[in-house]
Amino acid sequence: MSQDEARFPRIIEPQALSAHLEAPDLLIIDVPASAQSYRDGHVPGAIFLDYRRLLSGQPPVANDVPDEAALSTLFSELGLTPQTHVILYDDEGGGWAGRLAWTLTLLGHDRWSYLNGGIHAWKGEDLPVTVDETAPTPSHYDARIERPELIIRHEELIERLEDPSLAIWDARSPQEYDGLKGQNQHLGHIPGAVNLEWTDTMDKGRQLRLRDLSELVATLAAMGINAEGEIATHCQSHHRSGLTWMIGYLLGYNIRAYPGSWQEWGNRDDTPIET
Repeated sequence: MSQDEARFPRIIEPQALSAHLEAPDLLIIDVPASAQSYRDGHVPGAIFLDYRRLLSGQPPVANDVPDEAALSTLFSELGLTPQTHVILYDDEGGGWAGRLAWTLTLLGHDRWSYLNGGIHAWKGEDLPVTVDETAPTPSHYDARIERPELIIRHEELIERLEDPSLAIWDARSPQEYDGLKGQNQHLGHIPGAVNLEWTDTMDKGRQLRLRDLSELVATLAAMGINAEGEIATHCQSHHRSGLTWMIGYLLGYNIRAYPGSWQEWGNRDDTPIET
């Protein structure tokens, strides 16, 4: 175990993080679903990231990964360097934090840890919070997609729908999966996909920390998701599946994310659908 891993395990608990808030190589990023959450109190030293900057915002798939120029601008503004260890968290149990983890890993920046339970767990431990905004120290970060294999596109999914080595994990609600809810042109799910809603990976009795990993391994294995095969995960916009991707990655699984998600799949006419 490296010194970095000893200080900052991949899943870090609030009390453990509280002992290292002054570490000079640490960048704590709060990427909440609501900006008000950051204003109401955040981990001391945490900088605010608007989750919309993790999305391209460009048609036809506005929730796709931003281009390298946009990512270079973003992470330079945040002050990222190759030596920086990022602590990422949010206010909802890991969705946007997971999307940030996936984005960093795409860029080959694997020095990150997830604050287990995010701000809810931090406050649940009665640790100090601040309402003072922390201004980042800008850097010059040259973002490059170093690990494109962590992305899967709709073309490959269509080609591999009959491939038994690929499991598709749909992180949406059962109502969306069954085609009973949604705002897309077509409702339902990708043929063969299995459904475990993202919130079912959280321990709701422990401030939205992740469920015990051994429990999650058993739950996923029962659905055909395990370390033996390849996994693609998605939701509506690769927000909720930010968490499911992160969980698969934490478990050491060969997991990829479909950033187009149902926003793309459900609004095309050449994508097969089950209900």
